[in-house]
Amino acid sequence: MCFGGWVRCGLLCLACVGLGGGDGEVGAQEAAARVKVTPEVSLDDAALLARIRAGMVEKEAVKAGEMTDYRETIPKSGVEFEMVAIPGGEFLMGSPEGEVDRLEDEGPRRKVKVSPFWMGKCEVTWDEYEPFMMTEVRREKHGGWTGFDPAVHDAVDGVSQPTPPYTEMSFGMGQSGYPAICMTQHAANKYCQWLSAQTGHFYRLPTEAEWEYACRGGTTTAYSFGDDAMEEYAWFYDNSNDKYQKVGTKKPNPWGLHDMHGNVSEWTADAYGESYPVPDDRGVLINPWTVPERLYPRVVRGGSWYDDPDRLRSAARLGSSEDWKQQDPQLPKSLWYHTDATWVGFRVVRPIEVPTVEEMDAHWNSARGKR
Repeated sequence: MCFGGWVRCGLLCLACVGLGGGDGEVGAQEAAARVKVTPEVSLDDAALLARIRAGMVEKEAVKAGEMTDYRETIPKSGVEFEMVAIPGGEFLMGSPEGEVDRLEDEGPRRKVKVSPFWMGKCEVTWDEYEPFMMTEVRREKHGGWTGFDPAVHDAVDGVSQPTPPYTEMSFGMGQSGYPAICMTQHAANKYCQWLSAQTGHFYRLPTEAEWEYACRGGTTTAYSFGDDAMEEYAWFYDNSNDKYQKVGTKKPNPWGLHDMHGNVSEWTADAYGESYPVPDDRGVLINPWTVPERLYPRVVRGGSWYDDPDRLRSAARLGSSEDWKQQDPQLPKSLWYHTDATWVGFRVVRPIEVPTVEEMDAHWNSARGKR
């Protein structure tokens, strides 16, 4: 899988475990069995990732032309979610200079080619997310389960999960059927790893390019619907009653995705820049991904229930900020919660190809060691 020209992946201790089949997989599991969770050591290392990847064996390869929408059940919770097949293609990413309410960070426009993938039909709900967020086991601040034994427990149990929140994270806006909110990008990434370990499918956050491509749904206008149809397709400041709403209650975009405009803003996998990087030859970028090198800022898309319509445009962008966790009383601040960002959530994607362990690590652990 090609990730474009801005990918810089690294994985500590990768050389000490096997990444392929056969003896390599056994070596990875043996290496994991020797690791103990401590305040300094988490199981989210190459050995665990290799163990998770070993379970991602498709019964038969899925080809782009054979992709279909599907419904999947999360084994640990029994909750179902739906994925929509998104065809690959090319598009112009960003907004044209003449677009009303355009901001400078939405350009320069660039040609982008995106490979086929599946995307969540709706934003991840509390029904899906809360079983990941709330566990009864004791965890270190990095989320590792202190009693985890790799020789006994499933790989999913080795995935770092959030420490308990200090307040009720829906803030009274609703839970069942409503979008999960207030998680850091790191927490969203680890949810994707937790989900992948259970289902045997590789889930991650969408890249910024994938997100905009899916949001547009083949359109080139400011929204994927007509300007006069906002109330039919989106939850925003004027109609949201000062809170998020249940997912999937507005009309979907042309590709069958709900709430791409409004309800909650959505995390992407990218670092935020004040402009887009463009290749010197002005050629087509293939699956671009601006890999984060710092914690802030990172990109959220789509606008929310708290925003005016201009922030719901397909090309509108926002960078994350440390201010999103001002209310957090913990020192140091939590890895898991942006308690002030009651309008930020996410949805998942699944690429058609199972990536390498290095690529998994780059997505799921992009916050490791970053400041």
